Amino acid sequence: MTSPKEAIALPRVGEKAPEFTCDAYPQGKISLSDYRGKKNVVLAFYPKDNTPGCTKEMCAITEDYSKFESADTVVFGISTDSVKSHEDFAAKFSLKQHLLADHTHEVGRKYGVVSDDKTTANRVLFVIDKEGVVQYVHEGMPENAQVLAAIAKL
Repeated sequence: MTSPKEAIALPRVGEKAPEFTCDAYPQGKISLSDYRGKKNVVLAFYPKDNTPGCTKEMCAITEDYSKFESADTVVFGISTDSVKSHEDFAAKFSLKQHLLADHTHEVGRKYGVVSDDKTTANRVLFVIDKEGVVQYVHEGMPENAQVLAAIAKL
């Protein structure tokens, strides 16, 4: 008899955000610790580049990118796609935010958005404050106004 898969828990508001380092488009590697004490971080997990919902979400972030910057916040889209896939996706839609390539699924598992039996992330957005603490979690696709309102409370 097999046991059911254990549910993966998302980090909760008030908990320390799991540290990560990922390959990134347009260049290099990005770590959460790079922003500690400097910027708030929005980490927007999404399932797949070039799909309708993911395109809508990432394009909406690009449209409001200056509002996030004004709120002392950096936004990262993150999926299990490769850097090359992110490069093509960003070019096609002129995306402004960095796209992180979680091709090993390690970050998604730390954040509870990729289960052992899946190869794509669930759509979950985290707002992490300058001290590295999770301050807002939204499963699904939030409106940017909701995210910006959560950031304004920091």
